Amino acid sequence: MKTSIIGFPRVGELRELKFATEKYFRKEITAEELEKKGKELRLKHWQLLVDQGIDFIPSGDFSFFDTILDTAVLLNLVPKKYQELGLPPLETYFALARGYQGESGDVTALAMKKWFNTNYHYMVPEIDDDTELKLVGNQLFTTFSEAKEAGIQTRPTIVGPFTLLKLATYHGPKQAKDFYEEAIIAYTQIFDQLTKLGCEWFQIDEPALVLDLTPTDIQQFRELYEKLLAKKGQLKILVQTYFGDVRNGYQELIELPFDGIGLDFVEGRKTIDLLEEHGFSKEKTLFAGIVNGKNIWKNNYQKTLELLEMIQPFGDIVLNTSCSLLHVPFTLANENVLEKDVTAYFSFAVEKLTELNDLKKILEDKKINQDLLKANSVLFTQERFVKNKRVAKQIEALTKNDYVRLPKLSERAIIQKEKLELPTLPTTTIGSFPQTREVKQNRAKFKKGEITEAEYIAFNRKKIDECIAFQETIGLDVLVHGEFERNDMVEYFGESLEGYLFTEKAWVQSYGTRCVKPPIIWGDVSRSKPITVAYSKYAQTLTHKPMKGMLTGPVTILNWSFPREDISLKEATLQLALAIQEEVLDLEANGIEIIQIDEAALREKLPLRQSDWHTEYLDWAIPAFRLVHSKVQPTTQIHTHMCYSEFADIIQDIDHMDADVISFEASRSNLDILDALKAIDFQTQVGPGVYDIHSPRVPSVEEIETTIQNILNKLPIEKIWINPDCGLKTRGVSETQASLKNLVLAAKKVRGGV
Repeated sequence: MKTSIIGFPRVGELRELKFATEKYFRKEITAEELEKKGKELRLKHWQLLVDQGIDFIPSGDFSFFDTILDTAVLLNLVPKKYQELGLPPLETYFALARGYQGESGDVTALAMKKWFNTNYHYMVPEIDDDTELKLVGNQLFTTFSEAKEAGIQTRPTIVGPFTLLKLATYHGPKQAKDFYEEAIIAYTQIFDQLTKLGCEWFQIDEPALVLDLTPTDIQQFRELYEKLLAKKGQLKILVQTYFGDVRNGYQELIELPFDGIGLDFVEGRKTIDLLEEHGFSKEKTLFAGIVNGKNIWKNNYQKTLELLEMIQPFGDIVLNTSCSLLHVPFTLANENVLEKDVTAYFSFAVEKLTELNDLKKILEDKKINQDLLKANSVLFTQERFVKNKRVAKQIEALTKNDYVRLPKLSERAIIQKEKLELPTLPTTTIGSFPQTREVKQNRAKFKKGEITEAEYIAFNRKKIDECIAFQETIGLDVLVHGEFERNDMVEYFGESLEGYLFTEKAWVQSYGTRCVKPPIIWGDVSRSKPITVAYSKYAQTLTHKPMKGMLTGPVTILNWSFPREDISLKEATLQLALAIQEEVLDLEANGIEIIQIDEAALREKLPLRQSDWHTEYLDWAIPAFRLVHSKVQPTTQIHTHMCYSEFADIIQDIDHMDADVISFEASRSNLDILDALKAIDFQTQVGPGVYDIHSPRVPSVEEIETTIQNILNKLPIEKIWINPDCGLKTRGVSETQASLKNLVLAAKKVRGGV
């Protein structure tokens, strides 16, 4: 029995890669110094995996920003506008990721979308009709050689051609299948080079296989790999899937001459059924994903062993993670605040390596390793916390009327227009303003007890004063307080809710250098005190303009937390919805007339197969949002915000959230969502983001004005709001102020011309 992982966290145990990359962005270190740090981290992580006894160790899972972007660069999928900048390779790479504004030119970044059903974001490759897909890079080979020189045999990994081309955006009539022949040549060259370097196994990730596939998709996949695998030579090829089961095309998959197939037994609800119905080739190795790569709860060894008893008859088995460990924190070793009887229930990336080895030991000699099994079983037979009976009664008492807001949307729009007296094309922001070093230091000092609560609050009020004054000066119509007291849009709320636990250094990469520290839902969730009211109420005293109260919605709080596994996601979300509902009503009672309830992650846990969308998710997720705001007055305007996901195919369901205004990320996706809004006659007022906040570049007045005009070509002016595409927390002060000034000026110019 051998062990394997699909991928490993790359930012480092203490986010070393993040800090080094940001130093490079600030020109504090050179490209060579950044590359050196990357090499140090790779070697450190490989050695860790060796020391932990992992048999199949991946290489190629490291990246300075995103592995999909790495693959695009490796295969020459770099649009001409970036090549024409004439920048060094690393700067060109980061121009694709972050945009570029300088002497060489001015380009926006590639679009960024959620990676399947996770909170990780990937860069979307762009392909023109004249794009030539070919092997031009060497990073995959360099990293394999680095490991080999250190005495470590790795299994290189890369996203496969089927998934890569399926996820790409095409600017022209050519589509994915038109690039298959070029892809076969390029991947064959990769096979040849890896073989020459002494590679034994090569992992090709094809997660698109867990999506709804048409017969045409399946046929194209088969033809693509029949040609490609005919040229693999002695190289052993593992095709790796994750995030679900391969119910469309399973038979075709096992008939192809892969040497190994990786299947997900955690999220793949039908994976074991597929094995039992169609079998598995005895000539192939089954990489069985039995350790959850997305959640942080310890593996239930007894249940996993029962599953493995069902799997083992099908042939040679390798114990594997269900997906890359990129999606969980690095290690529990740095968590010193949580009690040991609490952390005993958790397993981060390093600890999951131990789980794989424990399961391997138990399988190899059940008598010797009964102690491992007994110690693990205790965790799943004892009560972890005292249940909240009040919350249970609240959920049990809910009726259909609790999910309905009256009067209907069209009537509320008239009432709110008279009450708020906003101009045409009202301007606002999504909520947060830059979290400067000064802001972060103030919060850190308070947490460490170095300053009093009064000093902490005084500092935040001073920043709010400055933020309101700036917004008043440039002429924004609906203001925000800036969120200087908040560390993270989910963690901040979790800290004020019962049932949550918080880590110290359990960071997870969200995109590029952006890392988040998801809180852990430990028990029943409830609200014991107001969370945001004091700062919002104070901010409203500083202006006669409407002040938005800023909240995070229940679905996003759930999706950006590590959820419980002992209750359903629906029940966990309803607990959160009731807690946030109390906050909404408190804000309203304290004079806040506009309340934004962000649901940035609404789509994140949407099942990957459309047939499951409603029954397993939307039928409770959308009502949960309505529950939050159903009791507010008609005069109170409810906003929500969504970003970096493909919303077009659930746009009708989003309209049923019954918010008054919805702002969308739209700038990086070239306003593609507008067509979907127009097609269904979207009833909710909408604020498509008019510039990309994940790039440091400052959009000009003319650029934003053109974007607004493009929006007006698709949607009626009375329904349009003007705003950035997301919060401004990660941006610098100067670029933020310049961009917002241009946003307001552009809106005023368009108003004048209407």
